[in-house]
Amino acid sequence: MQRTLIKDIKDKVGETVFLSGWVDIRRDHGKLIFIDLRDTSGKVQMVVLPNHEEAHKAADKVRPEWVVKIKGIVNKRPERMINADQPLGMVEVEVLELDVLNEAETPPFEISGNGYEIGEEHRLEYRYIDLRRERMRKNLRMRHKVIKFIRDYLSEKDFIEVETPLLTKSTPEGARDYIVPSRLETGKFYALPQAPQQYKQILMASGVEKYFQIAKCLRDEDTRGDRQPEFTQVDIEASFVSSGDIIDLIENLLIETVERLYPEKKIQEKPFPRISYKEAMERYGNDRPDIREDKDDPNLLAFLWVVDFPFFEKTDNDKWTFTHNPFSAPQDQYRDMLLNKEKIGEILSDQYDIVLNGSEIGGGSIRSHNSEMLKKTLEIIGLNEENISRDFGHMLKALSSGAPPHGGIALGFDRLLSIFQNEPNIREVIAFPKTGDGRELMTGSPSDVPEGQLNELGIEIKKKNLS
Repeated sequence: MQRTLIKDIKDKVGETVFLSGWVDIRRDHGKLIFIDLRDTSGKVQMVVLPNHEEAHKAADKVRPEWVVKIKGIVNKRPERMINADQPLGMVEVEVLELDVLNEAETPPFEISGNGYEIGEEHRLEYRYIDLRRERMRKNLRMRHKVIKFIRDYLSEKDFIEVETPLLTKSTPEGARDYIVPSRLETGKFYALPQAPQQYKQILMASGVEKYFQIAKCLRDEDTRGDRQPEFTQVDIEASFVSSGDIIDLIENLLIETVERLYPEKKIQEKPFPRISYKEAMERYGNDRPDIREDKDDPNLLAFLWVVDFPFFEKTDNDKWTFTHNPFSAPQDQYRDMLLNKEKIGEILSDQYDIVLNGSEIGGGSIRSHNSEMLKKTLEIIGLNEENISRDFGHMLKALSSGAPPHGGIALGFDRLLSIFQNEPNIREVIAFPKTGDGRELMTGSPSDVPEGQLNELGIEIKKKNLS
């Protein structure tokens, strides 16, 4: 028996086919029973006639979301019965045999609509049901297509994908690390990567001149709107490049992605406009302005580059911190100022952010490929010799080994895709997202672990003082 996907039956009128899928809707019209069957490729109407007794008896029992196997004949619908609103509305399947592969409990909510009206926590608890709706299945299909397009695009330009570790060292990079205890070295910890930043720079020192990765990043941040504890980046780094080279690469990648996969969308301006951080703050009051000419047009895409960022800014306790990350390089004319630690507030970094419709979708920079430059940056933000050696000694050694000039960018893939898909937040384009406060409701994580496992790791849980 050769299974036929539903999308392919339009070319099989008059033929016997074998279909498998989920019962979407069942309608009883007396002697006739109509069933809409769906699989990953589409949906089709089937009719069960009373003269096929066993099939009719089975169809009388089935309910929505039951999984069934069908043997049937593809018939062309009469002219007056054609449903022009459905891709397969010109055919229907006359059911000859129907076997139930698995029954299903009554679904916790309807999946026929877009689901926006359903409480999000309810949808996340039953994500395996929610993902069956057409909107969510389309989001996952497009996620795959966009990732594949990006992989192919970069591969054709001689970038190679390199996987970097998920268990690494905790270093101060701006956000709070998720830490993982080591069982074999009690009292020591790994950190989950906030980004592959250090590894991709070390790859440049290793002679891998063009790198990319569809990378998982993990940051233990407080609840901050449209954020996730784990998210996906399109991570890119290249040697012997200028900021203009990276900007041109990404701009062309985004234009081709839209033109190939989202032809219904219009890019407001090509090439993308560029403004300085100073101009963005003065004109718009923020560094990710929405410059769409018509904000009511969901298919209008207004890309914008923001450049000339200050390298450092003052913290609340009047100390210096970096605005992007400590690995960025200053613009050429400010290098001596950084090396001499002079006029720190005037130093501009060779950094660039890409903004789309008011959301920052990526950021990058040319890096400090010289170990002395990186060391001075770390000193400016208050690290002493001991801390620099402990946290960044491996980076300084790598850069001192003959690292080439290099730079790159990371695109926030979930946010980019949510805008492409006209979704209100990134959770709609992630298969199994967490709530804003980091809970995964379907499996119930984070969760307690047995005391024996904690003892094995040398960990004792201290109860919070609630008084």
